[in-house]
Amino acid sequence: MNGVELAPLACNLAATAVAVAAVMLITLAVATRLGVYAIVDVAWGLGFVLVAGLTFVLSASRGDGGRRALVLTLTAVWGLRLAAHIFRRNRGRGEDPRYARMLRGHDADAARFVLTRIYLPQGRIMWVVSLPIQVAMYIGTGLGPAAMIGVAVWVLGMVFEAAGDWQLARFKADPANDGSVMDRGLWRYTRHPNYFGDACVWWGLFLIACEHWMGLLTIVSPLLMTHLLVNVTGKALLERQMSRTRGQAYADYVARTSGFFPLPPKRT
Repeated sequence: MNGVELAPLACNLAATAVAVAAVMLITLAVATRLGVYAIVDVAWGLGFVLVAGLTFVLSASRGDGGRRALVLTLTAVWGLRLAAHIFRRNRGRGEDPRYARMLRGHDADAARFVLTRIYLPQGRIMWVVSLPIQVAMYIGTGLGPAAMIGVAVWVLGMVFEAAGDWQLARFKADPANDGSVMDRGLWRYTRHPNYFGDACVWWGLFLIACEHWMGLLTIVSPLLMTHLLVNVTGKALLERQMSRTRGQAYADYVARTSGFFPLPPKRT
């Protein structure tokens, strides 16, 4: 098949919606038992891997085998690395302060509040963001120039995200850096190399899906992810926190360092 079969794709979209809901319900059960609702951050990356794996199975004989394998591999590498990183970072730390603040005043109905206000909305976002993965695996043609560019953008994103996380983890592990602002390595060129890399990953997957006109419709995925990373849960939230805790040192860092896209530091 050279095109995208709409009926099988529609069934796939329904199946992955059910799978994402199941991920969130299972995560809620585990989180309630442990008393740590922040484990949903680990489930975030794993949920995309599940969507990709399920779509890979359901799209067998429907989409091009090379494209399907490529999209599954790229998604799995990104999702598993992110889940492992967040698990190591949060292990033994108890509840994340962000979730603790949201839960204030909801002790009696914490599970219901978390499900309706945090987990299910996050599940809906996961499903929407995963649309390029699902559409790409139903494209019947082989990989073309847009897919090759998409892979290059994905690689750039993974380098920035993984290297940025690694550099920051090493910086925080050194007691001599306590109270300091991370401005080394990739962090010299952008205040959020990991978030910039995350956005690139999804723009890359979108480009792989763009080799059919239906893939163009999934542009909502990288746009939504970039918006969240820049304006909602990523850059904006972290910078408010850093401004409170690091004061003038962070203000100086902001003055000389690009907020998102990597650029040479400004002279001050």
